[in-house]
Formats: sequence, C-alpha cells, structure tokens
Amino acid sequence: MSEYHTPVLLHESIEALSIREDGVYVDATFGGGGHSREILRRLGPKGRLIAFDKDEEALANAPEDGRLTTVHGDFRFVHNFIRYHGYGYVDGILADLGVSSHQFDTAERGFSFRFEDSPLDMRMNHRSQLCASDIVNSYSGEDLERIFRLYGEVENSGRLAELIVSSREREPLRTTEDLGRAIAPVLPKFLEHKHLAKVYQALRIEVNGEMTSLEGFMKGAMRSLGQGGILAVITYHSLEDRIVKNSIRAAWQEGRLKRVNKKPILPSEEEISSNTRARSAKLRVAERQFDENERQNQAHR
Repeated sequence: MSEYHTPVLLHESIEALSIREDGVYVDATFGGGGHSREILRRLGPKGRLIAFDKDEEALANAPEDGRLTTVHGDFRFVHNFIRYHGYGYVDGILADLGVSSHQFDTAERGFSFRFEDSPLDMRMNHRSQLCASDIVNSYSGEDLERIFRLYGEVENSGRLAELIVSSREREPLRTTEDLGRAIAPVLPKFLEHKHLAKVYQALRIEVNGEMTSLEGFMKGAMRSLGQGGILAVITYHSLEDRIVKNSIRAAWQEGRLKRVNKKPILPSEEEISSNTRARSAKLRVAERQFDENERQNQAHR
C-alpha cells in the first residue's frame, strides 16, 4: 500500500466518518486502498464497504475480504451502484480526489512531465477512448485555451494554445517531450514546473471528465446517505474544492446537510513534511439531515 500510494489525511477522514461496526460505507476513490483498509479494520463482521475506482490497476490491489465490494466505474454513478448492490442508504461516503502516487510515478501513464518521453495518455480508465494526445492534436485553439484557462487557471492560456496548434501543424504531439518542447517559449523562467503542473492538470481533468464526475458524485452522495450519514471529501485544487464547498453550502441552506466543519481540515506540518503531495489537501465534512417526508421514505426502504 505504501509503495502504491500514501493516503492523505487518513486519520482525520476516517475519524470524521464515525464508523459503526455494522455500518455500510463507501470509498468512492479506492486508489491505493489506504482509506479502505482502515475502514475495514474498524468494521465488524456485519459491516460492509463498497469501493469505487476508474482504474483497474488500483482495484487489482484490493484486499480479499468478504465485507468488501469493488466497483470498476465512475463515482458519478455512486447512487446507482449502491442501489444495484442492494443498499437503500449508507452510513458514510469518503472521496479522496487526488491522483494516486502510482499514477504519477508510472511513466507510461503520462500523468507527469517528470518523464521526458512518456506517451500523452492521462486516462484513469484504460477503456476510455479520449487521451491527452487526442486533445492537444485535435482540439481547436479556442477549446484548448478554454480548458487551460478553466481547468488549469493558466494566465497565458491563449498563447499556450497558439503554440500547440502551431507545433502540431509540423508534426503531431505524442509524448511529454513533444508537448514540453512545443510550449517551452511560454514557460516562465524559474517557474517552469509550476506552470507545467497547471497545464497537465487541465489536460488530465479534460481527459477524465473530472469536474462533471464530481458534480454527479455530490448529487449521488446526497441521495445515498441515510439520516446522520457522513460525507467526507478531500480536495487538492481550487476548482474541485469550490464544487464541494458550494454543493455542501447549497444543501445546508436547504436543510439537507449539516456542516461538520465550516472551515476545511488541513494536513499537519508533520504529514506535509513526510508526504509533499498532501500540502494542498483540504477535507470537508458534512452530515446528512432528513426532513419529515424523507424520514418516512427512508423508513420504507
């Protein structure tokens, strides 16, 4: 587990779930399985855990445990899968939205610019047809500018798109090296890595439809939690954190959720020093609240 991925905010997120031994829980992003293993450790014989992941390589590391059900699929469909597996409501849902260390550290997956000659892939699900090379080679300049601006918050996104379009006219951009060479003129000195991180974030989000999936997940999680059920979500950048925060706020204003923490829980300095990928993490926690009609509906399920 530690070699595949080090779980972020492990203690804080698991404690937030207030796990009951006989409860039913969901790990919406299995990843390296660190959060799932800790949930299983706290569950009794009658407890159940459903774990989702788009990545087949991640689920291949799932432990053999009769209490665990794995789902190879997009967590945007969390409600449908929970119902399919025979559960009306669950007691807690956890989602860690970060890319796993394994995905970043495997050159052929193309998630990182650290590897100079890796394919521009970035698919979390190998079955998906769209990959990063398709985007940089076929999207219009306007669409490239849009995704870099919206998903990477890149200041010079227009110029960035122009360089990509100009470069691909000479030859297709197939590798991380090709992309790096194409956009080199626009990378600010001494901040190349920070700028590249934003570019790669934007491409990865577009490849995997991450924002659409997150919006669907938040709606599905709301429908799936029982009275008093806990939703715990770990975010890593402002775009996804904004969606989670606004979704929780809207549900709180409607009386459907109670915000457990008004401000996000952050990793300790000790955790950040031992795992630098935790430095931007934020944990938001909310508790499901039912009105009278919902309570009656829950009682019949």
